[in-house]
Amino acid sequence: MLHPRTGRDALVGTWSNTLGAIWTVKSDGTFDVNLNRNGHRTIWGKYTVSGDTITLWRKSGFVPNHCLGRGVYRFNRMGNALQFILVSDDCRLRRKNMLLPWTLK
Repeated sequence: MLHPRTGRDALVGTWSNTLGAIWTVKSDGTFDVNLNRNGHRTIWGKYTVSGDTITLWRKSGFVPNHCLGRGVYRFNRMGNALQFILVSDDCRLRRKNMLLPWTLK
């Protein structure tokens, strides 16, 4: 099955990274993150996509230092793998997770 490489459809699904975080990206422009691998969302928010660039912002849940603003990343999807490149983000915890390899669950 051929997966889109850009746009919202390239990101929609449930992903996991090498730290075990689970990120569910929904087609309605929202997302949930489970950092604790306990089945409950830790952080949730909204996102927009333009081509190969995603902008994320937290709406509720856990608030790490400097994580009230938006994070902007370029992405590359190849099959069931997803990789992000930092554009701008003051949130250290989000950067740490986003810059790891992600795999579609």
